[in-house]
Amino acid sequence: MKLEFDVAIVGAGPVGTALAGLLVARRVCAPARIAVIDPKMPRDGEGEDWDLRVYALSRASERLLGACEVWDRLPRQRMHRYERVCVWDAAGFAEGSGSLTFDCAEIGEPDLGSIVDGRALKWHCLQAARQAGVVVVEASVRAVSIGDAAARIRLGDGRELSASLVAAADGPDSPVRRLLGIGTTGHSYAADALVAHVRTELPHRNTAWQRFLPTGPLAFLPLPDGRSSIVWSVVRSEAERLRGLAPEAFADALETASAGVLGRPSLSSPVASLPLRLRIAATLVRERAVLLGDAAHVVHPLAGQGLNLGLLDCGALAAVLADVGDPRAIGDWRVLRRYERWRKSEVLPAAAGFDALDRLFSNADPLLGALRRNALGAVGRTPFAKRWFAAHALGTSGDLPSFITGRDRITTDRSSPRRENR
Repeated sequence: MKLEFDVAIVGAGPVGTALAGLLVARRVCAPARIAVIDPKMPRDGEGEDWDLRVYALSRASERLLGACEVWDRLPRQRMHRYERVCVWDAAGFAEGSGSLTFDCAEIGEPDLGSIVDGRALKWHCLQAARQAGVVVVEASVRAVSIGDAAARIRLGDGRELSASLVAAADGPDSPVRRLLGIGTTGHSYAADALVAHVRTELPHRNTAWQRFLPTGPLAFLPLPDGRSSIVWSVVRSEAERLRGLAPEAFADALETASAGVLGRPSLSSPVASLPLRLRIAATLVRERAVLLGDAAHVVHPLAGQGLNLGLLDCGALAAVLADVGDPRAIGDWRVLRRYERWRKSEVLPAAAGFDALDRLFSNADPLLGALRRNALGAVGRTPFAKRWFAAHALGTSGDLPSFITGRDRITTDRSSPRRENR
């Protein structure tokens, strides 16, 4: 049995399913002409506790998820808006010497973004796509071949499908990227990010706290029940040692690493780890094929921008394809190159910047330490610089699609294609 689509999206994570919703909302093609393919679809949206994987979503991501009718679906108990950010150097003090703190009130915003439960986000993105009429195919991808008129995909269960465009949103080790023969550049940080949820002696004050240590950054992200989700980057051998500690010993190490900024912590979840790496695809497009999200770029998590970059990939691709008008032409290499140029101009500087920050802050050089503390203090004393950092935290700077900036409105009439005004 052969299935025919305009767009076949491989990967049912937030990036792949958000892209499906945007293609419907931008009237790029009919919902039934879009397929989302994944060997393991999410089964539910809520566990007994928050998922260990949480995301700090920017205002731009919030608007994008609103455009594909996901944002209002998210359960309020699985998200938390944060109002302040405090960053400080290991030799400085939180909210004091060698620190940078900015508040949403300083830029006239109600908050700086939202911490969202990863499981809930993945589930509700998929449900929104399903209810929009997108076809969901639970299967692995065994082969991809590119023809003159269509891309052909052979699934693990023996079925075949064709599409004008294949969109790979299947993660950092993307099988589709490999099948397309697209290489990557980058390096491993030889470090892991430890993730867990903790209760703390002191309230988090709706603040995201981040301390830069010589071994890597440690972040506390506020949750709605008063707990915090930690993301602690350490070299791999130390990560293995910390994961093996008893809860009390882990809490001792965490309190020391955080300089007791929130008092005594205590674990309220298991501790998991994620490998840290920088990986950029050599190209984001082939004829009739495109990469998005972690399949296209993996960056250091110190700024919490990985998923935000991936969602903006979706926004840019949907905007470019909405300009085409004819679904049969959306796989044209010249069309897809517009997307690649757009996103590379945003992603490459961001990836390089995050990598440079990690190199600058994750070392014990005393001269660099003094420079870091002076730089953070100088930014904290300069209103213009603080507003610039706050705007980047919100995700409202850079080259964004007009439906995110608010210059263009999406209507509910999906009967015909529309053009995107950038």
